[in-house]
Amino acid sequence: MFDLLVLGDANPDVILASAPRRPAYGQREELVDAGVLTVGGSGAIMACGAARLGLRTAFVGRVGDDEAGRFMLTSLEARGVDVSACVVDPTLPTALTVVLVDGDGDRAILTAPGCLPFLSGTDVPRALLASARHVHAASFFLQPRLAADLPSLFSAARSHGATTSLDTNDDPAGRWEGLAEVVAVTDVLLPNEAEVLAIAGAGGTPSGPSPHVSPAGSPVEAAARALGARGVLPVVKLGRDGVLAWTDAGAVHAPAMKIDPVDTVGAGDSLDAGFVAARLRGLPLDAALRIAAACGSLSTRAAGGISAQATWDEAVSAASVPSP
Repeated sequence: MFDLLVLGDANPDVILASAPRRPAYGQREELVDAGVLTVGGSGAIMACGAARLGLRTAFVGRVGDDEAGRFMLTSLEARGVDVSACVVDPTLPTALTVVLVDGDGDRAILTAPGCLPFLSGTDVPRALLASARHVHAASFFLQPRLAADLPSLFSAARSHGATTSLDTNDDPAGRWEGLAEVVAVTDVLLPNEAEVLAIAGAGGTPSGPSPHVSPAGSPVEAAARALGARGVLPVVKLGRDGVLAWTDAGAVHAPAMKIDPVDTVGAGDSLDAGFVAARLRGLPLDAALRIAAACGSLSTRAAGGISAQATWDEAVSAASVPSP
């Protein structure tokens, strides 16, 4: 029934451009260059990107019975995502995120979790889980109940012939615990540079900006190699340096496009969507990485995570990959 089932977070993003690094308190009002209200949440953005690329996509998340929740469900439906299995929580509000983007493209993210931590495996219909060719989960550390149930969910999906992927995103607590069991039943792990270092136990500062270093012989490559030894395919997002995967034959790298970004919010989630879409269409790893890098790059053409997501034809053309 579905090419892709996404399990994860859904919340409106309020993105403020050229925000001060340290907002002034004392009831002072400061002006910024621009603001946008848009779809947020790693899972929701990935689902929108996948649907934009032509995948039959379903999303399971949890929202409140409020205007923010209705905004999310309506927006996802408008992008072609099936939200019929989403849970509307009658007692807790929808999660909300404010993203402060400074003039250099770095950003601070403030999230009120609301009902987000209460999504669990029992919210995922088993018939839906069995109907998907691929199951993706996002924001592992923001949803502890889902995280606890994810190994059994992924195992069930695999028993029906599906492949699985996980984008953990950041761990606000900085502990990076509890991943071993789910990684064992994950086909593709999709961290960024800082996250792969933290997950592999290779050091780094996972809550800070990504260290843009050359993939060849770098700590990032070593971390990817360590994760690959656990049986998962690591696909590491390198920002302006593209994307790196580690296989038994070594590193495979695809460059990012040369684009002057308007907004990088959600670029990694769009990259996730591009990689999954390419693999489900049967493309080999190197071509899938080029498609993924193109999707991540093209998503930065406009403010917000979903406004500039690529179509399949746009991604294929940008990546110079023959369409299957």
